[in-house]
Amino acid sequence: MSVTLKKTYKFAVKSALYISLFSFGFITILSYFFFSINWFFSTLFALSILVFSFFVLQYRVEHFIYRRVKKIYDDISFLDATEFRNQSITTDMATLTRQVKKFATDKKLEIEMLKDREEYRREFLGNVSHELKTPLFTVQSYISTLLEGAHKDKVLRKKYLERAEKGVERLVYIVEDLDMISKLEMGDERLNLTEFDIVELSQNVMDLLEIEANKKDISLSFDSKYFKSIMVLADYEKIQQVMINLVMNSIKYGKEGGSTEIGIENLTNNKVIVRVTDNGEGIEKQNIPRLFERFYRVDKSGARSEGGSGLGLAIVKHIIEAHDEKIFVKSTFRKGSEFSFTLEKV
Repeated sequence: MSVTLKKTYKFAVKSALYISLFSFGFITILSYFFFSINWFFSTLFALSILVFSFFVLQYRVEHFIYRRVKKIYDDISFLDATEFRNQSITTDMATLTRQVKKFATDKKLEIEMLKDREEYRREFLGNVSHELKTPLFTVQSYISTLLEGAHKDKVLRKKYLERAEKGVERLVYIVEDLDMISKLEMGDERLNLTEFDIVELSQNVMDLLEIEANKKDISLSFDSKYFKSIMVLADYEKIQQVMINLVMNSIKYGKEGGSTEIGIENLTNNKVIVRVTDNGEGIEKQNIPRLFERFYRVDKSGARSEGGSGLGLAIVKHIIEAHDEKIFVKSTFRKGSEFSFTLEKV
């Protein structure tokens, strides 16, 4: 660890000057009463005292401060070796104060971040437990009922087995989504980039989800007529999943007799933006920053009654970011929402 001493001689000079003046006055008074005054001797003596005092004071004070400052560095260096051990020791109090203050601020932010992560971890584990527990208990209760004698009734047996199957399907759906999001987060899910027509893909998604939309009398349509293909470069299956998740969400949170529109427009020369807009429930402002968290639900009770794994938007975000693209959200509570994302245009 290198040592850099900032030479501030003000203290040493003033102290040495006081000592010299005292010594000069004292020797002059002694000479006046006991000897004849020798001004040359008195002046030389005073100057000698001045120089000697200056160097002694400067050396002693700097080393006195250095030892104590070094102890401070040693006390805190084990907390952040990469930062403090690579820095030179300074005896300048203003510099030291800034360094320690910065260190304390950084550590405070780090502790707050760790607390947030721990809170997120606890919440995530609680959500996973809850999401898996519901279908597991459902399957368990139906199977237990069948084992207790209900299997003898053919009608009841078929009914309970069908319900148990739905619970298993829900479990499989959650596990598959967890597997996909884990691969996306670790970068193990490879993209198969191809050129395709995003208008055609959007139409296919609307056709696929038309039955679900009809259950709530929600109309699925484009915001305008698209007579030409709009070719993009992306992973077809992944973008199809993005569109399915976004349109399905608009249906889940849409109002009876509402509408969902898909719009596609040029953003820049090499980018298009795809918008999925609905006039449903909308999202309260405080919930928007957390929408893409795993298992986060705006309406925890209502959302579960609609099914799903609670991972849809988290998967959407990871897929779009895997393409090095951006996703955006605009929403007005009780008026509707708009989810949009960019894609590279061919």
